[in-house]
Amino acid sequence: MTPLAPRLAESLNGALHRLFAERPGLHLLGEDVADPYGGAFKVTKGLSDRHPGRVLSTPISENGLAGVAAGLALAGDEVVAEVMFGDFAALVFDPVLNLISKSVTMYGRRLPMPVVLRCPVGGRRGYGPTHSQSVQKHFIGMPNLALYELSPFHDPYGLLAHALDHGPALLFEDKVLYTRRAYPDGVVDEHFRHSLIGDASGWAHVTPVDGAAPDVVLICPGGVAHRALAAAHLLRDQGVTAHLLVPGRLYPVDIEPVLPVLEQPALVAVAEESTAGGTWGSDIAALVYERLWPRLRAPVLRLSSADSIIPAARHLEDRVLLGERHIAEAVAERLGTIATGAAFVAGPVESVYGPVDAAPPLAVPFVVPKLNNNDTHYLVTCWLAEDGARVEAGAPLVELETSKAVEEIEAPAAGYLRISADAGTEVEVGAVIAELHELAPPAHAAARSGAGGEAATTAGRGAGSAAPAQAAPPAEPSQPAQSSQPAPSSPADRRTYVLDRVQRGTAAVVTRAHKEVPAAFTAVEVGVDALLARLRLLSEESGAEVGVPEAVVKAVAAAHDRFGHLFGSLVDDRTVAVSETPHVAVTIDAGRGLYTPVIRDCASRSITDIADDLMDFRMKAWRGGDFTTSELDGGTITISINTEADVVFVQPIVMWPQLCMLSVGGLRRQLALHDGVLATTTVVVLGLAYDHRVVNGAEAVAFLRAVADNLREPDRLDQLVA
Repeated sequence: MTPLAPRLAESLNGALHRLFAERPGLHLLGEDVADPYGGAFKVTKGLSDRHPGRVLSTPISENGLAGVAAGLALAGDEVVAEVMFGDFAALVFDPVLNLISKSVTMYGRRLPMPVVLRCPVGGRRGYGPTHSQSVQKHFIGMPNLALYELSPFHDPYGLLAHALDHGPALLFEDKVLYTRRAYPDGVVDEHFRHSLIGDASGWAHVTPVDGAAPDVVLICPGGVAHRALAAAHLLRDQGVTAHLLVPGRLYPVDIEPVLPVLEQPALVAVAEESTAGGTWGSDIAALVYERLWPRLRAPVLRLSSADSIIPAARHLEDRVLLGERHIAEAVAERLGTIATGAAFVAGPVESVYGPVDAAPPLAVPFVVPKLNNNDTHYLVTCWLAEDGARVEAGAPLVELETSKAVEEIEAPAAGYLRISADAGTEVEVGAVIAELHELAPPAHAAARSGAGGEAATTAGRGAGSAAPAQAAPPAEPSQPAQSSQPAPSSPADRRTYVLDRVQRGTAAVVTRAHKEVPAAFTAVEVGVDALLARLRLLSEESGAEVGVPEAVVKAVAAAHDRFGHLFGSLVDDRTVAVSETPHVAVTIDAGRGLYTPVIRDCASRSITDIADDLMDFRMKAWRGGDFTTSELDGGTITISINTEADVVFVQPIVMWPQLCMLSVGGLRRQLALHDGVLATTTVVVLGLAYDHRVVNGAEAVAFLRAVADNLREPDRLDQLVA
């Protein structure tokens, strides 16, 4: 199995360690950057222990730490300073503008100022208005100041080294990248590859694997790269070829090396997460106009986030911040007015996707898709477009409720919607519940002046305007939803309430398990004193919350090689499909229902990676369970976590079509004889429920022993946490 590339936070940490080893005059400043904390995002962990005296955790004063960084640089040292959140870069603006950048040239000779301020920026983490902004645009144009941005295509060491050698500089790090992995060896995925144009801070050029010339070139900084890549996939599905250009250095920008790429497409678009006005994207557009005006076939399309504060609520944050759908839809709309030849003329959108004379069908059926393996029927919770309204391909169309989640399903084609299954209806997989008609039905003529008219107005913004397209700000709050708490019913002395979606889903899974799976059960007791000691040390070293549940996930996954058939699933009563990779589901109960999100590919990942995933899942559960079906589906075995105090053991069920579920009880202290001496020890009970048609009792006991050995023996534990 090809090893996974490190997460970018780990790569940044490795880059800093390498720079400290190579540059004896390098210092690190920031709030809480020293061990054992290692910074808010753990990028600086291990540095203060390895290089004492060169890493300083400062008071909470961004202005002050920037001033100290300037002083160290003027004295001949090199400095990397961390601004905990890029939003607080407003507090370093004065020393950057009036001291750090000006010191290069205001003393009669040019002075080196090797200062790099690291700024975590960007949203999509639920941090709210003052911890989610993209502030790059506020620093563009300062004399002597360079701006860089982390990306999945650039080596963090190369960017940091280049920034120190060409400083002073700011390195912007979009927070969503910290848990992402780089794309190694020029491979992005099965459809795209990338190469670097220029030096370590140059342009990453992402192209289709078949080398097709672009219909559109998307220019974006590193934090938007994944969204631009997702938009390129959406456009690819519509027959539109997109290339990406991602610079390592934002400013000053060298556009010369990529001019041959920008000459080719019908459209050039710039996408960034900041709000519109005075942006890096506007600067790029101006440079493109200066150099390529005679050869441009359309104005540069500028895309940005909505003119709004950034909400903490995920669904509102998604509406404000620029996303892949905003990019793809804006590009498709603009390309719909550009002919594929050399001239710039108005034309139908179909000219981008295929021959204009290829008549679409009169009606496209909307078929209920299969969303998971547990359900054959779903509930239509609500339609996201009115009956008779005009909808576009890829637009959100309907919400379907499964036993695990509510999924938003998109329109498969453009057309006028005719609904045949109302909200509240239970529908079967494969059923036709709506049609998308080419022509508006006569009974819905009024709708054409409503939703359809609005769509026409949007399309009418046209390619004749170079104004930036923005994501939509959130609407005003609607009336509060009705409470799901128990409400009075008749007779007056009784109270009833309706089970919510998660409760109904749990009930369905448990009912099926008891009805269909001939389950057996075995339990073992495991001493975990050595485990707990090692986990405490690991938590201190890594900054992650690593506990017994994380260790059990890793121990179960490590047993996959010997007991692969226990990680299988039933295809039918006679056939078992065996998974080559352990994908471990875990139970999480936040008091509002039980969820079973899946941790992927556990065998090849570190226990700290698993801890990060589990923490993300717990946060989602506590926020109300905003899981996607993909996060809840695909587990090959499930672990039921019940580690509360006084829980001795829990008898799990088997979640069809899986074959096993393992339960973890609470930690208990008990007396035991060790070499004839009575002493206290900490134990936990592991229980295994298994489908007795496939797994026999001896195999279940051997599997539990293997998991227990992985937990209790220090030498195996060291391998687990490596």
